[in-house]
Order: sequence, then C-alpha cells, then structure tokens
Amino acid sequence: MGFQPLRIGKYEIEYPIIQGGMGVGISWENLAGNVSKHGCLGVVSSVGTGYRHPNYVRLKDGRPVGSKYIHNKEALTRIIQDAKEIAGGEKAVIGVNILCAITDYGRVVKDSIEAGANIIISGAGLPLRLPEYAAGTDVALVPIVSSARALRVICKHWKKKYNRLPDAVVVEGPKSGGHQGIPYEDCFKPEFQLENLVPQVIEERDKWGDFPVIAAGGIWDKKDIEYYLSLGAAGVQMGTRFVGTYECDASDEFKKVIINAKKEDIQLIKSPVGYPARGVITKLLKDIEKGIAPEVKCVSNCVVPCNHGEEAKKVGYCIADRLGDAYLGRYETGLFFSGSNGYRIKRLVHVKDLIRELVEGVPSGQDIPEENFAKKI
Repeated sequence: MGFQPLRIGKYEIEYPIIQGGMGVGISWENLAGNVSKHGCLGVVSSVGTGYRHPNYVRLKDGRPVGSKYIHNKEALTRIIQDAKEIAGGEKAVIGVNILCAITDYGRVVKDSIEAGANIIISGAGLPLRLPEYAAGTDVALVPIVSSARALRVICKHWKKKYNRLPDAVVVEGPKSGGHQGIPYEDCFKPEFQLENLVPQVIEERDKWGDFPVIAAGGIWDKKDIEYYLSLGAAGVQMGTRFVGTYECDASDEFKKVIINAKKEDIQLIKSPVGYPARGVITKLLKDIEKGIAPEVKCVSNCVVPCNHGEEAKKVGYCIADRLGDAYLGRYETGLFFSGSNGYRIKRLVHVKDLIRELVEGVPSGQDIPEENFAKKI
C-alpha cells in the first residue's frame, strides 16, 4: 500500500516527506523547488540568504554585514519566488525553515510570509512568539521540538496567548545534521533517541488536538519511513539525504566532502549557538583544536546566543563565516554539517529519482555521476 498524503494546515502534500531546511545555502530555490515539484514539501532555509544574492546586500571582506544583510529580505524573497517558479508557479507549496536563534527572527518570519511562504517550520529554540509574527495570515506554523515537554510548553503558550495550536510538529532526534536540541551527553542516551521520542510526542499531541507529528533525524530510506509511520507519525522530515542530489544548492565541494566522508568522520562538535552540532570532521575542525582557525570577527551578527561573537571566540570559530565558506566551496575553512547517515551518500541522484526510491523502494538514478561533476570529485 502506498503512503497517504500529509496535510499541514490547509495544504496537502502528496507524499508524507518534508525536505529539511539546511543553511547556509544547502536548501534554497533549486532543491526546495524541485522537491515540491515532485510531490514532497520543499523547504527553503532562511539562514544566510545574503550569500545567495550578494548584489542585494552590503559586504565587508565578502561577508554580509549585520543581521539585515546576512538574513536578507530581498534575497529571501527572490529565493522563495524562484523556488515556487521551479515547483510550478504561485500555487506551489513551499516551506521556509527559520531558526528561533537567529537575529531578527520576527522580521524574517514576516519577510518569509510576505514573500509567499506557505508553511513556516521553526526550531533551534522554542518559537513561542511565532503566531504573533504570523498573525492575520493563513500560513501553517510547524515548530520543531526535541521532547514532549517542549511541545507541551509551546501548545500551552500558543493556546493561552494566541488561541491557536501548531498545524503540525516536527520531533527531531539527535542523529540529525546541524544543531541538536539537547546537551551533548544526552544525544547518546536511549531515552532521547527518535524511536522513543515519537510515541511520547504523539501522546502529548493527543492532549491538545490531532495535528500531524513528523519524525526527523537519521531517517534514510523507505523502510525507515514505514517504521516511523507505524509508530503513529504522519510523515517524516529528511535533510541530509537530499544533499546527495544534483539539484541541492550546496557547492560541489560540499557534496564532495559528504560523499568522501566515512562513518567515523561525522561527529558532534561545539557550536557558538550553545548546543552541539553534527558535522564532518575536516581541516577546519582540526585547526580549531590547534587554535589556528580563522579569526572570529563577527561581521554578520547571525545568531542571538553567540552574543556578537563572544561565544564564537570560546569555541574557536564563527559559524556564519564557516558555513558561508562551505557554501562558497572553500574546503580549507568551511564547516560541513551532516546527519549521522551522511557517510552513506556515495553518489548523486536527481531529486525525482530519490523521491521515487523513498516512495516506491526502487533504487534511484545513475551512479556518480554526470561527467562534469565526476571530474571534480
């Protein structure tokens, strides 16, 4: 039997698969647009959009200056509109992922809605004021949580203050790429693994309503999707798997790093955001340990918890600059986020073929890959 569609607010997604939002520059118009075009929910990352359209922003040493330009309205608008065009036009459904921790969070939510976002997905903190920023619109609101307790806090606050509930919730386990929602040591404890979190979040959801629970973090194939659906999830969110596509907006160097990564290369690392992040151990991480990484300058003021670079200095690197370098294809100084299964990507496929594999279980696409890319890796 095939998968049932996923309904989020007034929007129906043909297949119950959300492509996770990945910044800087991993999921922008090309990836998100093609994912939505082929029946899943494509999600644009709102983080670091100034890097995508530098002609819209003020730069210093090649970096967007300040939060107005690192998370830039004009660039984000262009990305969302281009994603919709790829996906089939104005009626196409596009999600936008917005980290609660970014500077100017409320503005970026409003910018996304004005640009045509249909669904806002928001984590990296509790999005307690998200309904306020989306007031008067029919945009679907989807918080990301790492526990049933977090969902309870959000539902209680949203219901009391805004008289609304989430249109869906993503519960993310500690095998995801990028930032985790729990301390380092908890990422390895059985009680915090996704298979144990999903039933708990569903139980909490049942106290508030019947909105969909979406499982995320370490999901790889059709078998994994079926497993989490069997636990009661209505859908899944997958990020890293979509990095292994031609349409992914990441640089060729980024894709090369993921394709060449071994299982032991993908580890949790310290982040200026305050929680651990999962990425590939590269020259940058080794240079940080030696104390010879690029100087922290805080040109962009990208996230609130970093406190204008103070936390970045403690961990030894600026996250905006290093993710920006990965997008620009600079291996020596780039930071390359990956989920725990990133090492399993050994070839590139087209988005349409990957989705077919996930939905039908049919092996996708051709081996690595198209000639031009093959020369680069």
